[in-house]
Amino acid sequence: MAGFDLSGLTASFGGERVIGPLSLKVKAGEQVALVGKSGAGKSTLMRLIHQHVNRNSSLVPQELGLVNALPVFHNVFMGQLDQHGNWYNTVTLMRPFSRDKDKVRELLKALGMAEKLWIPTASLSGGQRQRVAIARALYRSAPLLLADEPISALDGPMAHQVMQLLKDRFSASVFALHDVDMALAYCSRIVGIQDGQIALDEPAERLVASDIMSLY
Repeated sequence: MAGFDLSGLTASFGGERVIGPLSLKVKAGEQVALVGKSGAGKSTLMRLIHQHVNRNSSLVPQELGLVNALPVFHNVFMGQLDQHGNWYNTVTLMRPFSRDKDKVRELLKALGMAEKLWIPTASLSGGQRQRVAIARALYRSAPLLLADEPISALDGPMAHQVMQLLKDRFSASVFALHDVDMALAYCSRIVGIQDGQIALDEPAERLVASDIMSLY
């Protein structure tokens, strides 16, 4: 299942509704950008989607979810923990199999950090840590990508490289993005979130940046 069709999505905090109710359908082949100002509900909506599609998705959360005490390899390998038995995961923690090391190294190479395979994650820069979370999502190889601000810590060329890689590797994607130009460049559909509701839903080819800026 590359896409999803969800309806009646709601979220409340402290007794106050912050999302919905709203419906969102994403089809295979679509790259959807959730855009809107900080606090509009993009991250909350992303978490709601993930709760419903969980095992069918690869997730890049905004907080990254890395284990600082482990090296890069093991953080990336965690993308497939639920695809192996306990014995396999335990052996991998102590002595990883060559096939897994090779796969992870290739992903890191595509992200410009193959030499970081055994470096403790805690010692990495913010941009490198973000790329580890991206490599973990790629390693999971789910058909659907959910990525919450996946390029916020990356410079221009690397941000473009990562967005193109993610676009190419997944059958369908949902990105929460603050950068309107990147959303228009790499996504086929723009969904604008304002006050917890969908205020815009159009093909990217029909929009320019000024059409979206009213949401900010």
